[in-house]
Amino acid sequence: MEHDVAIVGAGPVGLCLARALALQGRRVALVERQPAAALAEPAFDGREIALTHGSTRLLRELGVWAHIPAAQVFPLRSARVMDRDLAHELRVAPRRGDGDRLGSLVANHLIRRAAWLAVQDTPGIDLHAEARIQSVHAGADEARLQLQDGTTIRARLLVAADSRFSETRRALGIDADLHDFGKSMLVCRVRHELPHGHTAWEWFGLGQTLALLPLEENLAGAVVTLPGEQARQLAELDEAAFGAELERRYGGRLGKVELAGSRHVYPLVATWARRFPGPRLALAGDAAVGMHPVTAHGFNLGLASVERLADLSAIAARQGRDLGDPFLLARYERRHRRGSWPLFQATRAIVGLYTDERLPARWLRGAALRASAALTPFQRIVAAGLTDAGPVDPTPLQRLRTGLEALRPGP
Repeated sequence: MEHDVAIVGAGPVGLCLARALALQGRRVALVERQPAAALAEPAFDGREIALTHGSTRLLRELGVWAHIPAAQVFPLRSARVMDRDLAHELRVAPRRGDGDRLGSLVANHLIRRAAWLAVQDTPGIDLHAEARIQSVHAGADEARLQLQDGTTIRARLLVAADSRFSETRRALGIDADLHDFGKSMLVCRVRHELPHGHTAWEWFGLGQTLALLPLEENLAGAVVTLPGEQARQLAELDEAAFGAELERRYGGRLGKVELAGSRHVYPLVATWARRFPGPRLALAGDAAVGMHPVTAHGFNLGLASVERLADLSAIAARQGRDLGDPFLLARYERRHRRGSWPLFQATRAIVGLYTDERLPARWLRGAALRASAALTPFQRIVAAGLTDAGPVDPTPLQRLRTGLEALRPGP
């Protein structure tokens, strides 16, 4: 079976990439171990995804956005980053002329379902659901997948998009730095008495990190990060006790809190692959970079890998080059590493500093919040990274304009 590209993993990144490449006329094989029914109707998993303007643009271009119910897209108008004593905080809001929101919040299962529906409308995509890979090969001659049912898939390029614990990445000998934070993240939806004003919270407390993701005015996604056993115990409380415990943990700032759905607990592990390409191979999504969720950029980086790989395919078609051209894959590596590395490292540094309870760290993070809150250009740069709907890799001139805009006096 001959294809231009074989993608392992039909999560939202794999589905979006399949759609992007098929729209260019590429023939794509999509290999997924889940059954098609689970892809078509993914279950609610507690995760709310904060989409930047750039990610929203790409989802529109791919026809995915049209399948997300408008009533289930919630505006993220501003953000607050707070230390435990609330003496200092950083507030981020859109720059003048950038609209009324930093981004939008959409439930993860709705994005997955929308990407699945978009793929169904696209010729040139062959889905292999409930598939088990027996062997994988990616070399100078071809990429090849041998499935346990006897099917052989040959392609000019293999893309691994099968999670931060990618078996494909491991099978092809690409090592990765995995950092286990020793914590788990409990996520759920809650109804609360006091309004949130469509402002997201990131609150670093004593022995815990709290986040609030605003949905409807009195409905939000609650995120509580704790050591694993504590997160499990919290998740097992009855609904009344759970609501009371969240009221306490959020310091009463939400008023009365009630559980509004199922609870889910996820271990926190960050992943950074030592290299993103190989012979006729590219890593995408979490298989390349698996972020800590504190900056809410994991899926946005996954979509950035989709845009960069789609651009690689377009260049290959325009110049009559092989999709597995090592020079094109090296270009993808440079672009995705340059676009991911600063944010990945900054996120690691933030998590390390703001979860360190030693006195010097507590003093330093208070000083960092004070300085950040006082620097208007810094706030503008943060906002610009969220509200910029332009290309994922801006030109040097576009970067210069963004920098000059951040330095402009005024609010």
